[in-house]
Amino acid sequence: MRPRPPVKGRGIVSGTGLIVTCLTVTLAALVFPIWSYRDRPGTAPNVLSAQTLRTSYGPLSALDQDFLTKVRLAGLWELPAGRQAQSKGTTPAVRTAGRHLVDGHRFLDERVRGVAARLGLDLPDEPTAQQEQWLDRLDRARGTEYDREFATVLRVAHGTVFPVLAQVRASTRNSLVRELADDANTTVLDHIKVLEATGQVDFDAVARDLAVGGTPPATVPGFAVPPSSSSASPSPTPPPSSGYTLPPPAYRPPPD
Repeated sequence: MRPRPPVKGRGIVSGTGLIVTCLTVTLAALVFPIWSYRDRPGTAPNVLSAQTLRTSYGPLSALDQDFLTKVRLAGLWELPAGRQAQSKGTTPAVRTAGRHLVDGHRFLDERVRGVAARLGLDLPDEPTAQQEQWLDRLDRARGTEYDREFATVLRVAHGTVFPVLAQVRASTRNSLVRELADDANTTVLDHIKVLEATGQVDFDAVARDLAVGGTPPATVPGFAVPPSSSSASPSPTPPPSSGYTLPPPAYRPPPD
């Protein structure tokens, strides 16, 4: 009896099936961990970003966390600076700006601590070493020198916040962070306006320092106290009588 000749193509088909099977198993091994973590309730880190946390209000990104920390830190030094301006400012406009800083950062500090508590995020309790240095500079300033130091340093500090606020507001997937960004944007804009209304902001220094690094300047040209007869001394511009009331918050969290 003659042996049956081999069927053409059977070896090719078997080899192809083996390759397909191996590829399927490999793909399943890669996909399964992502699927299992993405859909598992209560998993803190988002595997798509090791720094993103899963919360019931939406993912909390590293940028979101940094934003919350910076809002808290801003209040830790700008609120004392505002209180100081209320007593050391030589013009009503500077004292008004100080009051707005106090009111605004009291509100934002309450908001950010409430948001952080809901998200389980720890916040700092003390200003940074650099922020302490800025407060020391304001402590040492006197008279009209103080007015210019206060208005310019705080104007630079608030100017650096705008790009961060815009980025957070545009990109966050967390509803609490989104609402806080709305409140922070409203408050920061109010502070910028009332600082500018003092007539003491050195806009050349603001533009220069925001361009080179975005931190309040270590020294600002022209901040030495000028002679009383000097025409270079800026004259304070009082804030409009009908403006600069603290804007209403964009959001109030419901009570627990």
